Parts: sequence; structure tokens; C-alpha cells
Amino acid sequence: MKSSERWFSVEEIAIHLGVSKETIYRWLERKKIPAHRIGKLWKFKPSEVDSWVMAGGAEISSEPSLENQ
Repeated sequence: MKSSERWFSVEEIAIHLGVSKETIYRWLERKKIPAHRIGKLWKFKPSEVDSWVMAGGAEISSEPSLENQ
């Protein structure tokens, strides 16, 4: 039987990717990053997130900056 991959928290996935927790929450708001809601908590499978990054999901988009609002 294959061993289960551990679920990461927002803080752990931010550290894993080398970004801030705020960036993770921004991606969650925009429904970009692969995540699973468990109760009130967001959880991440590192392999899903790594695949998303490798497919270009974390690239900077052309969305308007909040600074101009």
C-alpha cells in the first residue's frame, strides 16, 4: 500500500514555496492554487501544488494591482 502524503497548512505550503502567507491567501481568493477546505482550515497536498507550479499556475497574471484603487 502506498504511504499517504501529509497535508500542509497555509504556513507550511508558504514555506515550501518560499512565498508569504498573504500570497497563498490571495491565490485562494482567486481560486488559483489547488487546495482543500477541511472545516475552517485550508489544507494542501504538496504534490498537487508542485504540479500546479510546474504547469505555470503561479506565474504573475495581468490582473490590476490593488495599489491603483
